Amino acid sequence: MGLISFIKGAGKKLFGKKEEKVVAPTTPTAAPKTKTELLKDEVARLGIPVSGLNVEMSEMVTVSGETATNADREKIILAMGNIDCVGCVEDNIKVTNPEPEATFHVVQSGDSLSVIAKKVYGDPMKYTAIFEANKPMLEHPDKIYPGQTLRIPPLA
Repeated sequence: MGLISFIKGAGKKLFGKKEEKVVAPTTPTAAPKTKTELLKDEVARLGIPVSGLNVEMSEMVTVSGETATNADREKIILAMGNIDCVGCVEDNIKVTNPEPEATFHVVQSGDSLSVIAKKVYGDPMKYTAIFEANKPMLEHPDKIYPGQTLRIPPLA
């Protein structure tokens, strides 16, 4: 639990234009969704298991709820933090079965998962551990971008 910083301005464009308070409805009869509803929808879209998910957004995103593992908690934090206009996530998620926590790595220009794996694990072929740890946010090992924050799990 705590505050996790992200690079504001890097990430998925979930909210549309920066000055918008809400996103226009997708159908004429749908009510506009707030940013907090869009963040909750993103977690649901990714299929990350969490109960009692609560999201508040002011100067930062505050997230609470309960997950079974640290991996799920960390994925929720990253799903919210890797959004274009989010600079900080306050983590208040309870974990029922904690295991060792991962570290976070901010992708730099020139990084690939194998470059990161070489730096962190000493073996570029261990990139698959990083890729698997960041699913479903990552759909392909080559689709990372500067400013993105990734989970780096401890090796067993």
